[in-house]
Amino acid sequence: MLAGRAKVNTMTDPKARAVIALDSQVLVLNRLWQPVNTCTARRAVTLVFLGHAHIVHRDEEKNYSTHDAYSWLSLAQDHHRQKAQPPCLRSARHAFVVPEIIVLTLYDRLPKTEVKFTRHNVFIRDRHTCQYCDRVFDPRDLNLDHVIPRDKGGRTTWENVVASCIRCNSRKANKLPHEARMFPRTEPRAPRWRPFHSSMRHQEARPSWLDFIEVSDGTVEISA
Repeated sequence: MLAGRAKVNTMTDPKARAVIALDSQVLVLNRLWQPVNTCTARRAVTLVFLGHAHIVHRDEEKNYSTHDAYSWLSLAQDHHRQKAQPPCLRSARHAFVVPEIIVLTLYDRLPKTEVKFTRHNVFIRDRHTCQYCDRVFDPRDLNLDHVIPRDKGGRTTWENVVASCIRCNSRKANKLPHEARMFPRTEPRAPRWRPFHSSMRHQEARPSWLDFIEVSDGTVEISA
């Protein structure tokens, strides 16, 4: 009973709600309005008050406007008068609505799109599907196969490594594709994924983000 009460109190405690709000995700755009990352609301609010970013607001008609910290406070007061209940950070005098999108005022670059070569990322690229029998497997039941075996000059690269189930991996062994009569279903290539899309699998993208990003289908979770 005591544990149950503590949980309820935590959920209803304004300070606890503020912490949860500050840990929520915010989409970050560069100054050309291109998505470059996500960050916590805590970090986003800091950037806004430092003048390094503006908050992007989408109204009910899907029109976008930008706000500095002071104009955003005025917008929060409008929400309060309209009895809207967005997540807010509250002080004795003010309510600061937690932003969903910020746009950086100076940064105009895009993040690198190179993805680190790892066992995990190869499985993701191949959608956890054996490239020889075309069946989906749990990662524990997959191996990496060198299309051109290493003892025949094959390299450990995106273009020469594919996901393979244990049975197919054993069957192919160290044979060349034409010797084993086993060819990858999809030509292996280096993937090109935006780093911040890695979080899309674990969180539902906000409606306000959808004009700026393509939401993952849930299969992309890139290792650092």
